[in-house]
Amino acid sequence: MEETKVYERNEFSDALALETILEVAQILKKRGYQPINQIVGYLMSGDPGYITSYENARKLILQFDRIKLLEVLVREVIKCEH
Repeated sequence: MEETKVYERNEFSDALALETILEVAQILKKRGYQPINQIVGYLMSGDPGYITSYENARKLILQFDRIKLLEVLVREVIKCEH
């Protein structure tokens, strides 16, 4: 029997943001786009036109502040290096 994992509010928010980024990347790939290029374009410019509206990908990613998404991505990279 597994123990219930208790998440702090920030951890939950970060996990949800990361899950959303991955979901949007899958949708972009499914539509034939290069997910990294499209997501980076959006994060750098703030132009939601980089993200397709197919399967609500744009709506999903716009739920999060771009700075929050960048923080989550950087945190994940740093976590993976240790």
